[in-house]
Amino acid sequence: MGLRVVVADDSYLVREAITHVLSGAPGIVLCAVCDHRDSLMAAIEAEAPDVVVTDIRMPPGRDDEGVRVAIELRETHPGMGVVLLSMYLEPRYALDLLAKGSDGRAYLLKDRIHDRAGLTAAIEATAAGGSVIDPKVVEMLVVARSRAEASPLAGLTARERAILGEIAQGKSNAAIATSLQLSKRAVEKHINAIFMKLELPESEDVSRRVKAALLFLADEAMDRA
Repeated sequence: MGLRVVVADDSYLVREAITHVLSGAPGIVLCAVCDHRDSLMAAIEAEAPDVVVTDIRMPPGRDDEGVRVAIELRETHPGMGVVLLSMYLEPRYALDLLAKGSDGRAYLLKDRIHDRAGLTAAIEATAAGGSVIDPKVVEMLVVARSRAEASPLAGLTARERAILGEIAQGKSNAAIATSLQLSKRAVEKHINAIFMKLELPESEDVSRRVKAALLFLADEAMDRA
């Protein structure tokens, strides 16, 4: 009979392209084509597909609906494969998708959708419980990891990084203590630890707080690049 597939993307052109590619693919049965998260969820319940091929950003939020659908299906339909399509090389999407395992999951860039063999291979792999990750996405994750390890902020604890984020907003120690529900003394101790880890000695000409804030903002900018 073939693998039953439901497709979701808010772009008409992308839906048409995927429909054209899959309609001629042997062993693939296209059950439904959707343009919205809600219609996708309805089609999943009505059609019980083997695999869902979905965009990351869809109405209503146009943020990470596809990723959230994949995460939800991990609980509600654990045997259902999901092929996530994206125009964006953003580490958080791939990491969120794979946070609870890579089995039955694929992450492809949309410039691959015209490659019938590649798309059907991803569908077949996820249906069988395997995984396929676009080589460009793998490269992106490796680069992101290397950047994180090379960052001067890599040695900070989660609490210290949170405090540094508050410093970067120009907050005083008292304001940071209130925001993070810490004592003022605890904030001062964390800040001194931050300065030591970032190797920022006391200086009369440039504030250590300003230097630390600039390092934080530069690190955030690299993460978004």
